[in-house]
Amino acid sequence: VQLQASGGGLVQAGGSLRLSCSASGRSFSTYAVGWFRQAPGKEREFVSAINYNSVTTYYSESVKGRFTISRDNTKNTVYLQMNSLTPDDTAVYYCAARPPGYSSASYYSNSYDSWGQGTLVTVSS
Repeated sequence: VQLQASGGGLVQAGGSLRLSCSASGRSFSTYAVGWFRQAPGKEREFVSAINYNSVTTYYSESVKGRFTISRDNTKNTVYLQMNSLTPDDTAVYYCAARPPGYSSASYYSNSYDSWGQGTLVTVSS
């Protein structure tokens, strides 16, 4: 599967962005998708994940209540709506897909075998 993340950009603190992750290849509706981010000088960290049919979603504590993950299986796309952004949210955001048949969402990056190229989110103070 190939993943394409988009929607990043420069936004002021308190603003919003919506990231998109478009997938091609194997059946999109059979696997979970996650978002991770990596800030300059820091390790990659989990942000959010959604299972194959949107019933289960996970969020990191740092984004819970501000970010919302969703998916549209008819469009092979997962979204990450980010509200109330702060400078601490500045990072490259990556979407990742689990292998086919792995329909459950996961917090762990090694659960995902396909990664997008990343989209940069910069939040100014």
